[in-house]
Amino acid sequence: MSEQTVVLAIVTGMVALMSLYFSPRARHIGSFFGGRDAADRAPGVLMLTFSQVTTWIFARSIMNAAILGYFYGIGGALAYAAYYLSFLTGAWIIRSLRFRHGYKSVQAFLSDRFGAAGTVSYNFVVGVRLLSEVFANLLVIGLIFGADGTVAYVASILLVGFVALGYSLLGGLNASIRTDVMQMSFFLLVLAALIAAVFATGSFDVGAIVGSTPAVDNPGWVLLAVALLQVWSYPLHDPVMMDRGFIADRKTTIASFYHAGWISTLCILAFGLIGVWAGLNKLPDEGFVSSLARLVGDWPMLMFNIALVVSCMSTLDSTFSSTAKLAIVDMRVGKPTVTNGRLAMLAFLIGGLLMVFFGSKDLFAAVAVSGTASMFLAPVIFFSLWMGRTDVPVWSYLVAFFTAMAAAVVYFTDSSGYSNVVGALTGLEHKYAKLLFLSAATLTIGCGAFVTGMLTSPGRARTASA
Repeated sequence: MSEQTVVLAIVTGMVALMSLYFSPRARHIGSFFGGRDAADRAPGVLMLTFSQVTTWIFARSIMNAAILGYFYGIGGALAYAAYYLSFLTGAWIIRSLRFRHGYKSVQAFLSDRFGAAGTVSYNFVVGVRLLSEVFANLLVIGLIFGADGTVAYVASILLVGFVALGYSLLGGLNASIRTDVMQMSFFLLVLAALIAAVFATGSFDVGAIVGSTPAVDNPGWVLLAVALLQVWSYPLHDPVMMDRGFIADRKTTIASFYHAGWISTLCILAFGLIGVWAGLNKLPDEGFVSSLARLVGDWPMLMFNIALVVSCMSTLDSTFSSTAKLAIVDMRVGKPTVTNGRLAMLAFLIGGLLMVFFGSKDLFAAVAVSGTASMFLAPVIFFSLWMGRTDVPVWSYLVAFFTAMAAAVVYFTDSSGYSNVVGALTGLEHKYAKLLFLSAATLTIGCGAFVTGMLTSPGRARTASA
């Protein structure tokens, strides 16, 4: 075992112990599921902002941003950073959902507008997303410590997974928010050290980075277009983000979304630009990790890996707290007790581990599939939420839902090489071009179904307005 691996293991243990120290034991369900402290107080702007940022700057995001920048230049880096505009659309969604319409959860809104079809479909999609978050972050941890299938790979996944579960079991959402502040502070220090190491090499050429994606049809620019389509619906299908929109008062909540937006965008863009820099200076047939290690050296590379570990743990505890709320409070699969919430956390960890050891290893595929699946919510946001229309029939919603599910499945099978449906229909070859086609088609069909439904349901519209 190398010296850097030993140090990384020690740092991981320190972060775990600190997380346990900052995790208060939940005394009531308001703390465990609702994020409030023992005195029933909501978190302030700083605490909620840092919690928002750490839940979105997770291990998978850091790797995706860096790798997209590595392969596609500034276009790839900007494409992934564009997904963080979700904090803006997320703020607008919460402002309308909670403070304009008065709903206490996304499920309550969907149930009111679309009945069981709304809640069942939504819970299915967000459940899959939460499982993918557990899977993706644990996968990155394993790859940091060893090659796929090695003892170090398996052991690190199991240890980090169960440690994150351990302190999550203590305090639920309240513990997650409190530990996020510590983890985010540590993360920012590590990121600053890594950026300093990159600039210290003297080879960071801003001009070359800005001009690193000259071709208009570069996959990076195509992916940017995809992000700008998916960013409208992406936040609503992320229960971790949405849960944090129902904790504090209006001023604190909206401010936390806006501040989390610019902070997280800058952080993720920094990793994307490091990827661009590594790509500009790579050797033939050299991968991202080996290229970055050669350019910055062993110890700065350790900083990069520490950032991955910290972001992984901060995301896992947030994911576990949201799984507990989803299963017990929103889906009501058990009585709303702390014990049942803890059992739900354990179930999702087991599900995530099964995906790691028996599922796909493509990190961005999970983002793309999740983002495409979420697009059935775009017309819901546009028409039912922001426009306040109550005359949308259930069949319109179901058309949007099944269209998005079909698009997500087609993208996954096409990008994995199991099929070539989009290529055969359109002649498109690159997977991101196919993703753009599927995203645009999903949005068009979904919005079209909503408009058609509203035009053919005048009776319902009059009843609602009355």
